[in-house]
Amino acid sequence: MSTTFWVGEIFDPNAADGSQVTSTYDSQWMQSYGGCDGVVTNGCKTEARTQAKGYAPSSMTPKENPFYLDLPFDDVNDPTAFAERASVIPWANDPGFAGNAQNRSFSYMKNQWVRIRMGNRECYGQIEDAGPGQYHDKDYVFGSNDARPANKKFNGAGMDVSPALNGCLGFSELDGESDKVDWQFVPRDQVPAGPWLNIVTVSQVK
Repeated sequence: MSTTFWVGEIFDPNAADGSQVTSTYDSQWMQSYGGCDGVVTNGCKTEARTQAKGYAPSSMTPKENPFYLDLPFDDVNDPTAFAERASVIPWANDPGFAGNAQNRSFSYMKNQWVRIRMGNRECYGQIEDAGPGQYHDKDYVFGSNDARPANKKFNGAGMDVSPALNGCLGFSELDGESDKVDWQFVPRDQVPAGPWLNIVTVSQVK
């Protein structure tokens, strides 16, 4: 199950992760992105995205990839995930990643590419936050036994996707909890041409 989130969203100001003005990997996410990833009307609200406009927001030009998502493994700020990341993340010893196990200014997860499929639609996005609801769910994120998410909130969702991915995948609701997806990690060289490559996020932890 996937839900939708967006840069600038505030759905629970009293929750530790209730504001998308920041992300677990970027303390100034909204500023880095370029503003509200939607429309500013009594707060930052989401909006429908269309293929005709490349699934881009209508009232701003993003500075980072609007095709973003999160998965429930925060490899920087969650103590369990941080301790395990070099042993459970499959690419942790690859060139460009190896040797950073104790480097808290480096994330193995941020900017990684994910292929997401819903029905006959397939879209691609980059990880830019962690959640929903859980932050060291290694069995779901990296396991080989098709484990279900440990998260029980938000209809048991295993990821949040951006409005661009919501539109690209054809979700039934702009901000719902009823859309099911399949997903997998993919290396950058296996990401096909598409609107998700118009702007690629490269920044590390801020």
